[in-house]
Amino acid sequence: MKTKEIVDGVTMKRAITRITYEIIERNKSLDKIVLAGIKTRGVFIARRIQERLKQIEGIDVPLGQLDIRHFRDDIKIEEDTTDMPVDITDRDVILVDDVLYTGRTIRAAIDNLVNLGRPSRVSLAVLVDRGHRELPIRADYVGKNIPTSGSEEIVVNMTEIDGKDNVLLLAKED
Repeated sequence: MKTKEIVDGVTMKRAITRITYEIIERNKSLDKIVLAGIKTRGVFIARRIQERLKQIEGIDVPLGQLDIRHFRDDIKIEEDTTDMPVDITDRDVILVDDVLYTGRTIRAAIDNLVNLGRPSRVSLAVLVDRGHRELPIRADYVGKNIPTSGSEEIVVNMTEIDGKDNVLLLAKED
């Protein structure tokens, strides 16, 4: 596999800051927002957005953690470690994930959300959109669009669990 760093730590921080500003611009009442990070890396991205919202707007937005494994159609796990600190009914939930690919993870996350309550609106923020959708799902907030081929892979590293921030493109060598 050939590995290429396509987003460094500084660029990742800028992308998350840009997503945060877009959330502020598109949401008139930030006090209705709940961030829902999709485990694992989506939670860390959501936490960074939460911190930036507090720095910029002085508002403490609730942050939940969604475990979508129980709602996947390709794997079955009984354990659900979802943690949602507030009732999401009539709230604007922003799902947060690291990479948007086929859309199946997001479908599972939406299934989990409606299992928890009835949000007034659900939107999606992703650090990387790599294309190749299998379901009609699109991101409302995108840090970086990175078109890929089916043989390539995107790997997001985050300081909290990987020791550094970057996005790598892995390509099979010819």
